[in-house]
Amino acid sequence: MLSINLSSQHTRLCSGSSRRDFLRLGALAPIGLSLPSLLAAEKARPTSAPTARAKSAILIFLGGGISHNDSFDQKLDAVPEIRGKYQSIATSVPGLQVCELLPKVAKIMDHVALVRSGTHENDHHETATNWVLSGRFGTPFGDHPAIGAIVAHETGFGGSMPPYVAVPRNPSFTWELGKSAWLGGRYESFKCGNPNDGDFKVRDLSASKSVTAASLDRRRSLLQALDQLGAKVKGSDQIATYDEFGQKAAEMILSPQAQKAFDIGQETAELRDDYGRTEFGQSCLMARRLTESGVRFVTVNYGGWDHHNEIYKGLDKKLPEFDQGFSALIRDMEQRGLLKDTLIACFGEFGRTPTINDKAGRDHWGRAGSMLFAGAGVRRGLVLGSSDKNGAFVTDRPVRPADVAWTIYDSLGIDPTKEIITPEGRPVSALAEGAVVQELFA
Repeated sequence: MLSINLSSQHTRLCSGSSRRDFLRLGALAPIGLSLPSLLAAEKARPTSAPTARAKSAILIFLGGGISHNDSFDQKLDAVPEIRGKYQSIATSVPGLQVCELLPKVAKIMDHVALVRSGTHENDHHETATNWVLSGRFGTPFGDHPAIGAIVAHETGFGGSMPPYVAVPRNPSFTWELGKSAWLGGRYESFKCGNPNDGDFKVRDLSASKSVTAASLDRRRSLLQALDQLGAKVKGSDQIATYDEFGQKAAEMILSPQAQKAFDIGQETAELRDDYGRTEFGQSCLMARRLTESGVRFVTVNYGGWDHHNEIYKGLDKKLPEFDQGFSALIRDMEQRGLLKDTLIACFGEFGRTPTINDKAGRDHWGRAGSMLFAGAGVRRGLVLGSSDKNGAFVTDRPVRPADVAWTIYDSLGIDPTKEIITPEGRPVSALAEGAVVQELFA
């Protein structure tokens, strides 16, 4: 539903406006008036950007914080309360071992770079999540635009696909995280929904069965009237967004390319089984379809790793799901020739404490964690960085959130030092610090 603010007066509602202050246009939803703020990316401006290695990027976010001690950085020689219960298995990279619950990932590690030295100093979910998803430290409420929003701002809307999609949705704990912040709604992610649902259908990407060509013409006439209204309502970002990008929203809804990209049912049952009939597995498959169709940045949100209690009960389920979905994504992208042009990054907001607590779980730990990278020139089979004997602190080649964000921007040909003007007229760069993790690339 499109809501147009027609008043600057203070009112009684907690939203800051009364019912009379808004023109509500819910009847127009079938042709996408809820989409423009998601699809409205400005035309890319000329920059001195780096040469792009990747056409697109997939960020797999393991919300809650995966335990590095129980996955990719096991300490089998440590005492039991640090070592944990899992054994390790050999991988396709000589000398590299990972958790025994990751047998399929073990086979594709020669296509992946493992970073064992992710680090920062924050153990709070919302704060750390916004930090790693933007590369800039701020409050828990998201002061800085997420990487995907910056990508949308810099690359713009090309064709009938949005530049930034979240599958199934943006990360959240108590509220939505990794948003576009001061860039505004036009650079927010398009939320895809759960592609594993039996009745999966992307919201707003199909016209109502009752919508005929004649009714579409009538609604377009009404939209023209709204354009005239918009000319009279100065300072309304919602009007401006619709005025400039409403047609793009309609094009996406009716576009065969968009319809096809989001139609996961076109995949064979065999391939869908290969990814796993789970939310994560099908989200990875959807991410492949979207990058294949021209989406520049996809976030796959795979939460549920916050195991303060009975961590092994949780990991017994989570690790096999991850193993199947992630390994299938790497294999599928490679077989289709997509991996060379797509950067894949996988991490959570932090690791977990080295010591198992009195509830048989591990707590938040930002000082050390593991990350995976693949595609777009990433060195295959690389193991970068290390942590101490307990997995508590990074001892070699620390990689910080700004470095990860910088590396993603650089891979996509975006200059993170370029200044973007805030709504208040203040120039701000995408990142305030950081550098490309050069060791990741051959």
